[in-house]
Amino acid sequence: MQREKQEIEEMKKHVVLVKPFSLEDEKDSENTPPNLIQRILSLFKNVRPGSDLTNFQLPPQMNLARSQLQCYGEIVYSCDGHDLLGECSRRDKPIERLKSVVTWYISTLRPLIFGLAPYNPVIGETHHVSNGHINVLVEQISHHPPVSALHATHEKENVDVLFCQYFTPKFRGAYVEVEVKGKRVVKLLNHKETYEMNQPKLLMAFLPAMGAHWAGKIVIKCPETGLAAELQLLADSFLSRFTGNNKRAIKGKIFESSSRKQLYEIFGHWDRTVTAKNTKTGQLEVIYKASENIAKLKTPIVKNLQEVRESESAVVWGEVSEGIMTNDWEKAREAKRDVEEKQRESLRKREASGQSWIPKHFSVARAGKDWDCVPLQPTVPRAPIVVPL
Repeated sequence: MQREKQEIEEMKKHVVLVKPFSLEDEKDSENTPPNLIQRILSLFKNVRPGSDLTNFQLPPQMNLARSQLQCYGEIVYSCDGHDLLGECSRRDKPIERLKSVVTWYISTLRPLIFGLAPYNPVIGETHHVSNGHINVLVEQISHHPPVSALHATHEKENVDVLFCQYFTPKFRGAYVEVEVKGKRVVKLLNHKETYEMNQPKLLMAFLPAMGAHWAGKIVIKCPETGLAAELQLLADSFLSRFTGNNKRAIKGKIFESSSRKQLYEIFGHWDRTVTAKNTKTGQLEVIYKASENIAKLKTPIVKNLQEVRESESAVVWGEVSEGIMTNDWEKAREAKRDVEEKQRESLRKREASGQSWIPKHFSVARAGKDWDCVPLQPTVPRAPIVVPL
């Protein structure tokens, strides 16, 4: 018993949870230190345009104190007291449910910090957090290429969310383009509706103006209702950084898939407000306010330490995060090397024994470069890490 308590206390020292990246952190994405910019450019000086950066290693000075799995999880479980995911199921009419899914999707867009990136998750790493009725479990199901799977369930409203995604970052000379592939599906089980959606691109530009932003076309469609939405995230331009006209702008429409008849026009800025205009009546409705949903986000806490897995992101990267948060870069470098060496050693053992990695929470299928995954359990259990009320 005493030994078990000591092991728990030792583990507790290295469970490092950080505040979710939220709206008020956007200032960090615009005030990048000059020395960081120089460091970024020096890293890419020997990289050719078009090169795949999937396995590109960053020094800890260029890492956020969180894993990519935590970033994926946060966009689902972190919200400022507004249950936008549950609201998708509470609506009575199909068109209102699609509008709610559009609103929820917009809430998953978060500000970015230019020049800083989360840790690349190690294979088998997990992130498990609960917030109210929402339970989220993320697992890294492949390392080369890096593929992440997310399953979230809303206990009260019977909503199911599944991500299976992988990204390809490429150096384009004046910018880095990150294309996120795979699937995102939201199922409203009470209504027997499935909403399929893709993901925008991430652009990190060096010239003519530095910045990181989301861009590209988003399509959300529901085969059961025949309704769909198309959203366009407008990329920042050099001019817009002075005029402010297109910064984080979003526009689009909701329409009937078969006839392409437009029902709503969508417009606004995803970091401020987004409005839906009924094309028949002209009525305007503010469907999203960023200040009410992705601001003042709370840091998760450990509710039951004994149930925290050793594979939990906050444990795997705990010492690295401690080093980054205290500017102890030598500690961060050594801890990061340790994490990476453990992964390499694990890979060597599997290769020597002829074993393949088998995810713990998902069954995985691969066809060429395409990946798909199915959760092994129909619902996500309550997590030992929770977002406080």
